[in-house]
Amino acid sequence: MDITQNGIFILAVLFLNIVLSEWLVKRTFLRHLGVALLVILLTAVVANVGIIPTSSNTVPLYDGIFNIVAPVAIFLLLLEVNLKNLKLAGPPMIIMFLVGSVGTAVGVIAADYLIDAKNTIGPLHHAVGGMFTGTYTGGSINFNALAMYYQVNREGMLYATSVAIDNIATTIWMIATIAIPKFLQKKMPRIKTGVNPDSAGSDKQNQQRFIIIDITLLLALALVAKFVSDQAANWLLQHGVQIPSILILTTISLVIAQIPVISRLKSSRSLGLLGVYLFLAVIGAYCDIASLMQNGQLALVLFLFVVIIIGIHAILIYGMGALLKYDWDIIAVASQANIGGSTSALALSESLGRHDLLLSAILVGSLGNGIGTYLGFIIAGLL
Repeated sequence: MDITQNGIFILAVLFLNIVLSEWLVKRTFLRHLGVALLVILLTAVVANVGIIPTSSNTVPLYDGIFNIVAPVAIFLLLLEVNLKNLKLAGPPMIIMFLVGSVGTAVGVIAADYLIDAKNTIGPLHHAVGGMFTGTYTGGSINFNALAMYYQVNREGMLYATSVAIDNIATTIWMIATIAIPKFLQKKMPRIKTGVNPDSAGSDKQNQQRFIIIDITLLLALALVAKFVSDQAANWLLQHGVQIPSILILTTISLVIAQIPVISRLKSSRSLGLLGVYLFLAVIGAYCDIASLMQNGQLALVLFLFVVIIIGIHAILIYGMGALLKYDWDIIAVASQANIGGSTSALALSESLGRHDLLLSAILVGSLGNGIGTYLGFIIAGLL
């Protein structure tokens, strides 16, 4: 039996990476990188040397973390959200998200022209452009929707290479959006909109006690909420109404959070943060360098294609954010909502210590899920 395919072994490695990242941040000069960034980097290294699988040899455990652990983490983190913060961070976040979406669309059109995609990618270049427009507007859901419609998924090498490039680029951009706002805040300080002592990583949060009854109840509530939101989303879809499960889960969490007995439960943030770190670890594992190198010229072309897209997106969103003098963290989270989707944006908010941005991150990420496919089809039609 191949131990690297064993779910228990893989999960143990992911947990050990989180522990090691925490230790390195507390005890070494790497504290400036932060736990989230180290978790991604360490797991990327561990996966690419073959200790655990990458995206080209994925395992059910990774899907479970994406489909169950990440939504549960969202539910738990939202139990502490102060709704008053939404109006403070909401408008700038939405503006930056829309600017980022425009940046993505412009980037795809420019990249298609600059690399002569009709000849370098082939007759499906318009479909690939639509796929990356969709995924860099609101996440991978849109990527696969476009791929299935244009039947790119039947073109084995093109689809597999596109997926590998998307995973690697998403990992790199997650790392960048953790680092960029910290760098810019030092060079060009901005007022951190909406921050208050109870929402930005205070000592009170860091000292939460793990109480067994609280943990059990929190996990039970989270799993029940996940089940109910999935069932509700499926039922609504059968009746012609498409509402993402994550929005229903968000609503349930916010309603439950207003119940005093629930708000007094300890450890929701600690559990939620652990779930976020597992999610980030899998993002790191999905950074499959071998797949990128296997397909040679096509991989290089698609990588250049994506670099141009994200580069133009970054220039527009950070440039406009700088002109409007917005909080760098808000710009980074909005950008991550475009490139990685709502869960990645939430993970970034937590990694930046911006608990006040969690709800805004999820909402604009869900907006991206909604408009990404439409924008993808529009751009594919134009190419």
